[in-house]
Amino acid sequence: MKRLFALSITCFFLFGAIAQEKKPITHEDMWLMKRVGSPAVSPDGIWVIFGVTEPSYDEKEQINDIWITATDGSTKARKLTSAKAGESSYTWSPDGKQIAFVAKRDGDEEAQIYLMNFKEGGEAQRFTTLSTGASEPRWSPDGKQILFNSKVFPKCYTDSINKKRIEEEKKIKYKARVYTGFPIRDFDHWLDEKQTHAFVQSVEPESKAKNIFSDVAISRLEGFQYSDATWSTAGNEIIFVASTDVNTGAYQDPIFQLYKVSVAGGDASQLTNDKNDYGKPTLTNDGKFLICYSTPTNNYKIYGQNKLVRFDWPDMKNRIVLNKDLDRPINNFLIRNSTVYMSVEDQGRDKIFSVSVNGSDSKLISTGKLGCLTNLSASTTKNIVFASNYENACAPIEIHSLLEDGSSRALTSFNESKLAQLDLQPIETVWFTSSRGKKIRSLIVKPAGFDPAKKYPLFVVMHGGPAGSWKENWGYRWNYHLLAKPGYVLILTDYTGSTGYGEKFSQDIQYDPFKGPAQEINEAAADAIKRFPFIDGSRQAAGGASYGGHLANWMQATTTHYKCLISHAGLVNSVSQWGTSDGIYGREVMNGGTPWTQTKIWKEQNPYNFASKFKTPMLVTIGELDYRVPINNSIENWHILQRQKVPSKLIVFPEENHWILKAENSRFFYKELNAWLAQYL
Repeated sequence: MKRLFALSITCFFLFGAIAQEKKPITHEDMWLMKRVGSPAVSPDGIWVIFGVTEPSYDEKEQINDIWITATDGSTKARKLTSAKAGESSYTWSPDGKQIAFVAKRDGDEEAQIYLMNFKEGGEAQRFTTLSTGASEPRWSPDGKQILFNSKVFPKCYTDSINKKRIEEEKKIKYKARVYTGFPIRDFDHWLDEKQTHAFVQSVEPESKAKNIFSDVAISRLEGFQYSDATWSTAGNEIIFVASTDVNTGAYQDPIFQLYKVSVAGGDASQLTNDKNDYGKPTLTNDGKFLICYSTPTNNYKIYGQNKLVRFDWPDMKNRIVLNKDLDRPINNFLIRNSTVYMSVEDQGRDKIFSVSVNGSDSKLISTGKLGCLTNLSASTTKNIVFASNYENACAPIEIHSLLEDGSSRALTSFNESKLAQLDLQPIETVWFTSSRGKKIRSLIVKPAGFDPAKKYPLFVVMHGGPAGSWKENWGYRWNYHLLAKPGYVLILTDYTGSTGYGEKFSQDIQYDPFKGPAQEINEAAADAIKRFPFIDGSRQAAGGASYGGHLANWMQATTTHYKCLISHAGLVNSVSQWGTSDGIYGREVMNGGTPWTQTKIWKEQNPYNFASKFKTPMLVTIGELDYRVPINNSIENWHILQRQKVPSKLIVFPEENHWILKAENSRFFYKELNAWLAQYL
């Protein structure tokens, strides 16, 4: 007994030593995690392919390949490709014998589609050779043709004409951008005149790609923009989504409607004509119904939640909403047999639901209690095999299979050994009722080595959007654990305007862009301080990016109880943001009119108008290529802070857009953020 007791004590201390060896996460730990892409299940349900990126601080050393594993977990994942260039948009042929993917390999001036013979093996062969490149391959139902996209010059429907235009562009000696319509920029680049068109090409050798918009009249309109397409069940028609009024985006929401066109040629027929945006048209297996997204537009609402609607096919009659009982946004869906399977956002998580194509109540399928299931894929067999991405706040994305009981099983574990070395404290979800009577959800994140007997400063982190949410997922730009690492407790609050709580909750931010959400964030922090004795309420900081940066600037204008603030890509002047952003109409809807009408909201909820109250030390960061919240707003903020003699620092990333994406820039950002918090907390 003494020997057994001694052995037990030894094991206890050995286990304790191993547990104590876990370390706080570093930027290197986070950044070098392997990034797993979306799954694509083979038609027979035996295999699943997916992309894996192996990051590096040197972009030239980064690896991106397609991997494969068995859906029953009987094999270890292995590489299917190992070319120098990465692959994307991988998809199985209907018979499961070939895989199409997009890559830019040696000799390619633009990315092209490649075909890999999965059954017989061998090197992938270049399928397309368009001078304008190719993307997003989609196999015809019989596997004899591939539908894909290419970005071409307007009214140039053959590759020879596009080649000529490309050569002519190279000869132009002046450098100028000329516009006669809206918009002129998108996110991080200036728009040019090129349009995305849909092409079809036979898989037979020496076949040529055909632009299916060659005879489509709307493709010649100035406001034309195509966004998505699918095959008809018979494979003789293409159903596509397009707008003809994108150039009116300065004063209304462009509307995307459904059309169809024969693969053989001819003009398109318009299938819908109403005040809804449509997306991802998909036909049921028997070809009786067309199912797609539908989102109300131009109803003067700041947010529209997508619905899943069904039409009879091909007459497009009897439109019904399939998920009318499910007041949540849909991430993606697929149809198998007579059932629609959906990944749905719900209160900070992504869950799997189903609904019958004949119309019935939605049914929750997934039973997991943590994390997010997204990018659902499935076999075409009678006994359906499902795979999806799975992640949670303590683990990045892996591939999981979805089992009959609703649970999921890991098929990959690329980061398991690295995660086992890290002290990643479980996150906690808390709810409180705000002074406005709303139930508000927050996440609480604790630092590595957390000791409930100690006191920790509170870092209030505000999400962007506002149509977004703090989810139980893994992030790289504002990683929960890396932010908490220096010894902070984080609170991340889903304020009014967030998604996953019903359409009305998301819409209620209209006419109250900053005051109400900021009040809820401050109240959530106060509730957490009362609830958790380990939070030191005398040491608080707040920060965020995009809309979270807007809110940081609003905190600057309206409260002094934060020791310091951090604003990345934040609006400080609503008027100049309207005047310079790539999108403007939504800002008009949010504030109840154009800036020159000077509605109550423009006057009372613009941080710039309260510049005299700016007193809190602030770190301001911005990407110079950010055209969503252009750099002028950060410069205006900087000028105010300097004029008001507020301790402040401005960091500009010349090569970054709205997000800080480059490895070394990300490492520097976290370093500066941590130094700023340390200085004041």
